[in-house]
Amino acid sequence: MHKLKITEMNRLNQEEFKQADKLPLVVVLDDVRSLHNVGSVFRSSDAFRVKDIYLCGITADPPQPEIHKTALGAEDTVSWKYFKNTMDAVNELHEMGYVVYSTEQVEGSIKLQHLELDRTQKYAIIMGNEVKGVIRGVVDNSHGCIAIPQFGTKHSLTVSVTAGIVIWEFAKQLLINY
Repeated sequence: MHKLKITEMNRLNQEEFKQADKLPLVVVLDDVRSLHNVGSVFRSSDAFRVKDIYLCGITADPPQPEIHKTALGAEDTVSWKYFKNTMDAVNELHEMGYVVYSTEQVEGSIKLQHLELDRTQKYAIIMGNEVKGVIRGVVDNSHGCIAIPQFGTKHSLTVSVTAGIVIWEFAKQLLINY
């Protein structure tokens, strides 16, 4: 097998990315502490052409060397917006007609493998703080919660891993040609 070179992968340049159709998905980071998690979410969001990232509360915003270290420039391609309060972001998403899901383990969470998305809808997924998860008021104002099944001894995944898994599921279901 021949390992592909970057020049053989036909990737978009920054201008082409900005003009390209986007996955109808906004990723909301709710008080995410780790700048490396933030950078990783930018990178995964670039990979699947996520529409926007909303950075909320204590979540750092670019430019930051620690974000760039894992984003590798995706902080310059993926559109982002900062909100001091996550509820303001959620309210804006509701007003714009988004279906909002929190990624949280609560009673009645939809297991990721059972999630069924409608290609005519716009979606937002909220990723919570590394220790406390998604703020309770935000969970209460979401249309529902999504949980990733886990089979080991730990009860959670890192924010960046969770985001990558959930974004991929949305991309599988919502992208017409993948």
